[in-house]
Amino acid sequence: MRGLNVAQCNMSEPFTVNHNYYRSGGLTIAAIVSQIYTLSNPINFKKHPSEELLDDIFHFIASRTYLASLELLSTWGRFIPNYKCDVGDNVVAVIGGPNSDVCFFMVTILGIFKIPQVGYGSAPVIKGHAQGAFFQRMFPNVDRQNAGILQLLLFFSWTWIGVVFIDDDNGQSFVQTVLPEFSQSGICFDFVEALPSLYFTEDVDETFVEWIKTYKIIIDSTANVVILHGEIHTMICLRMLPQVLEVEDITRKTKVWVMTAQMEFTSIHIQNTWDIDIIHGALSIAVHAKEVLGFQKFIQMRNPFSAKEDVFLRIFWEKAFNCIFPQSEVQWEAGEICTGDEKLETLPASVFEMSLTGHSYSVYNAVFAVAHALQSMQSFKLKHATKMDGGRGELLNQEPWQLHDFLKRVSFNNSAGEKVSFDQNGELTAGFDIINWVTFPNHSFLRVKLGKIDVIAPKEKTLNISSNDIVWPTKFNQAQPFSVCNEFCHPGSRKTKIEGKPFCCYGCVSCPEGKISNLIDMADCLQCPSDHYANREQDLCIPKNIIFLSCGEPLGISMAIVALCFSFTTAFVLGIFIKHNNTPIVKANNRNLTYTLLVSLLLSFLCSLLFIGQPEEGTCLLRQTAFAIIFSVAVSCILAKTVIVLLAFMATKPGSSLRRWVGNRLAISVVLFCSLIQASQCVVWLATSPPFPDVDMNTMAEEIVLGCNEGSVIMFCCVLGFLGLQATVSFIVAFLARKLPDSFNEAKFITFSMLVFCSVWVTFVPAYMSTKGKYMVAVEIFSILASSAGLLGCIFSPKCYIILLKPELNSKGQLVRRRNVQI
Repeated sequence: MRGLNVAQCNMSEPFTVNHNYYRSGGLTIAAIVSQIYTLSNPINFKKHPSEELLDDIFHFIASRTYLASLELLSTWGRFIPNYKCDVGDNVVAVIGGPNSDVCFFMVTILGIFKIPQVGYGSAPVIKGHAQGAFFQRMFPNVDRQNAGILQLLLFFSWTWIGVVFIDDDNGQSFVQTVLPEFSQSGICFDFVEALPSLYFTEDVDETFVEWIKTYKIIIDSTANVVILHGEIHTMICLRMLPQVLEVEDITRKTKVWVMTAQMEFTSIHIQNTWDIDIIHGALSIAVHAKEVLGFQKFIQMRNPFSAKEDVFLRIFWEKAFNCIFPQSEVQWEAGEICTGDEKLETLPASVFEMSLTGHSYSVYNAVFAVAHALQSMQSFKLKHATKMDGGRGELLNQEPWQLHDFLKRVSFNNSAGEKVSFDQNGELTAGFDIINWVTFPNHSFLRVKLGKIDVIAPKEKTLNISSNDIVWPTKFNQAQPFSVCNEFCHPGSRKTKIEGKPFCCYGCVSCPEGKISNLIDMADCLQCPSDHYANREQDLCIPKNIIFLSCGEPLGISMAIVALCFSFTTAFVLGIFIKHNNTPIVKANNRNLTYTLLVSLLLSFLCSLLFIGQPEEGTCLLRQTAFAIIFSVAVSCILAKTVIVLLAFMATKPGSSLRRWVGNRLAISVVLFCSLIQASQCVVWLATSPPFPDVDMNTMAEEIVLGCNEGSVIMFCCVLGFLGLQATVSFIVAFLARKLPDSFNEAKFITFSMLVFCSVWVTFVPAYMSTKGKYMVAVEIFSILASSAGLLGCIFSPKCYIILLKPELNSKGQLVRRRNVQI
């Protein structure tokens, strides 16, 4: 930047050395840039920095940063630090990068003199406010980059990864503070390795052994994704990997590299012809960049003959085009002569990129930031000009540290139309781009922008990516790679911890019955809602079928038909007895009790129909109570019959006082007494806890059972217990009366019928308890029909046989004869 003409002291003309580029001016924006990292010894401050080079003097290394910084504080051409006799060539700011050590060394020297510094690429770890008080970063908040990388890993479900870092302050900070946050979010690390030093120790072989060891760890890893936390020279190391593997005869395994924004594509001269397919499909974070209008044309116009003072351009030209300029100071093997007519656009991208990279864009913005800060300071000076300087507001009289306040507050739109400003921490308020690297056989590549990391959004929502556009490494056949410790737990199973392994390494077990997992890698299975059940694969909850004993299904139809058949049979038997009501066989067995018994059996058969069909409030109230009362009446009639037979026989003995008890009054009393007890229990049951329609979702795994809840289990047991007591007493009395004369006695038939009755209901209990759903109802219906049919068949079939088929036996004389024979 040209300033006003000022007087100058005597000095030699400005000169250009091989590793410097200089243009004189009133105000100077300096730049200390490491073009490439060469293999060199560590700095020991025992020699002049220029003597530390092992390769050649044209390779600018970080160890020369101290020398470059001190030169800026000297009169140009005379290396006398902190002595400057020329009032021109004032350094107003210094742009440094792209390595963190370059910026660190620059800050160490220039910070003392309060010269504003703008770093791009990788910023150093600044310890203390005083050290970085005059340092601005053309780099967004690195925490946002780390959050974006984490979101990227989680987006692709990459939970098993490797990490390679440079063993410096930035690398250690990443390992110690960022990786634990990754772990808390579910990321595990197969390995975390530091890249070997780029400095050669005294034992060169030992250094190469370290490199080979690190590469083997990367290749042998089961992780398909590796994070590279490095700087610009890390790309050189990465491109050496295939060569090392080939020399060591190690099978190469494809990895998906995730590179940080501090990295940038670069190479040393010997790598110009190397394949670059190792980065094919890689993903990288880059400082947001936008193409600047006119940049391509500017690059195409660059010519080593038109910019003779730019020594760097001549060196680059010779190495890029593999040619040599006449009288070149570089010792090359025989090659073609450089004409200057070579076209940069013909070079593959691995040698020279025509597009504006993130680092170049940062330098571009840094220069304009300093220029805008100078303009703001000049405007401020003119606005507050004093009479002493005549209102001129001399810009050259300003101290560099005064510019820093304006640089921190600078805000402008660059020629690409984007806003450039810094936050309160001196970091660029810009975002990051997510880049997909696509390489080609001719050593060219494309940087495909997939999305961005928004530094304004919350950390968990910083990532915005279009995954459909990603080109993956060739090995994966354009399918998204997986990077997990083990196979995913498929739906229907859940994760289980493996002792001694990282939490990302786990086993898989099937979900318990009734639970599902509908996603991969679920930590626990989900319980299906009560009205759903798990399918066979246990990855889906299916609505349960609603079931009940329907009159439309085969079982319900068959039960109803059987009940109606027995009902018609009972009615037929009743009709026979009514028709032959005056015959001896009907009279001998108490006609009223017989009619009552037949009617109760008829009702018991019909009562079973209440159990068929969808349960409703009315049917639930009637089915058990009606069954209990009707059966109680039937069993009471049988009990009355047996008691009357027994008492009648005993009353025939001379002087017996039991004669007055024989008759209808006793029969009615027994029936009423037993029936009233049962009816009273049913009334109490209905009054206190009546049965009601219920939905049973738990008994059957795949079905919802509609049924009747009995309400009070105690009352239900009391009702059944009273029936059991009646049946037991009837069986005992009938058994005692079984040997009485046949003319008065049907006790034998009653004994057998009660044996059948009791057998049915004794087997009912275990059968009822062992069945589920609608089959419980079917068991109860079967028990009702079987026990009723047993009573009907055992008691009335012999009588019907005599009445219908052996009418000659149905006479009083035959009965008397049989009685006499019996006696």
